[in-house]
Amino acid sequence: MTRPGLPARTPQDVEAARALVVEAVRCPSLSGQEGDVAAFLTDWMNAHGFTARIDEAGNAVGERGTGPLTVALLGHMDTVPGEIPVRVDDSGVLHGRGSVDAKGPLCAFMAAVAELPPQALAAARFVVIGATEEEAPSSRGAHHIRDTLRPDFVLIGEPSGWEGLTLGYKGRLVARLRALKGNFHTAGEGTSAADDLTEGWFRVRAWAAAFNEGQPGVFDRVQATVQDLRAGTDGLQQVAEATLGFRLPPALPPQDAQAAVRACLAELESVSVEFLGQETAVRHPKDNLLTRAMRVGIRAHGGTPVFKVKTGTSDMNVVAPAWPVPTLAYGPGDSALDHTPEERLDLAEYDRAVAVLRDALTQLARSQVAPTPPAPPQAGQEG
Repeated sequence: MTRPGLPARTPQDVEAARALVVEAVRCPSLSGQEGDVAAFLTDWMNAHGFTARIDEAGNAVGERGTGPLTVALLGHMDTVPGEIPVRVDDSGVLHGRGSVDAKGPLCAFMAAVAELPPQALAAARFVVIGATEEEAPSSRGAHHIRDTLRPDFVLIGEPSGWEGLTLGYKGRLVARLRALKGNFHTAGEGTSAADDLTEGWFRVRAWAAAFNEGQPGVFDRVQATVQDLRAGTDGLQQVAEATLGFRLPPALPPQDAQAAVRACLAELESVSVEFLGQETAVRHPKDNLLTRAMRVGIRAHGGTPVFKVKTGTSDMNVVAPAWPVPTLAYGPGDSALDHTPEERLDLAEYDRAVAVLRDALTQLARSQVAPTPPAPPQAGQEG
């Protein structure tokens, strides 16, 4: 099913879009090592009607269209570690690291923009960005493009399921704790560096639990986890180190969370803390031209639109403060498979997502074109 006025996708369109995502997943691209996949994606875009380049942050950036409206489609190319043999099984499912998070959504953006009709390209400029280091605390690619582009609408490439529209993500904070104490015999009195560090974690956990009292759902709660923990001694000093990860609700900016963690550790003289990865939670409105176009596109292909918020973070968190425009995240795939050994993408769902995006972007561009007013009556004619 397709919207009136738009031709159906051809078998050649479908085949080209599928080949794109399979080859993209075949290119290893750990955070900070995205050069090969950036070159592949840029070459593909240049061969499919885009003007494409690799920018100063290593992002693969492709543009199509000449209209006054700017639509940014921001995905990411990098993946977490973990090699998964790349294959398409007999049921048409693509297995491989990055197939869901987030080369599938990024390639869906590219394929959809490559298929846009001339009238959409005359009404808008579509900028597809394959960003670097989204899976790292640096978010290097998104920070760079945030400062160089001023879009009117934004789509973030993350798995939502082809019927899903993600409006927001929780914030993030990473705390690195370090306890340092002179060594002493274990038969002596006093606490070890590991004891002090553990006590610090207990206090932080108690603060998070107190904050969460009465909060209605997980999106409004602080999630605190120990991501890494180690302790040792060189014979003279004891050292204990831990990395704590926090997912923050909209009511708790990273700066306030930092102050709370520092307060928890204030009485532990041996423990120091360093913060990184600060991202503020974001939640966008669900009724605007972008969400309406996407809902129409999903329904046109037999789906039921579902709005979502996510407990993770994405590049939406990075760009939202600088891009106060209609924004949502969209892409094929089951986000429960992110980072797992079972990461895989149903290519039939990918096909539907490309079709939805093509139709929705066309509708969005059309909505920005003012209707031509009727010609005034000529002399001697009735009005």
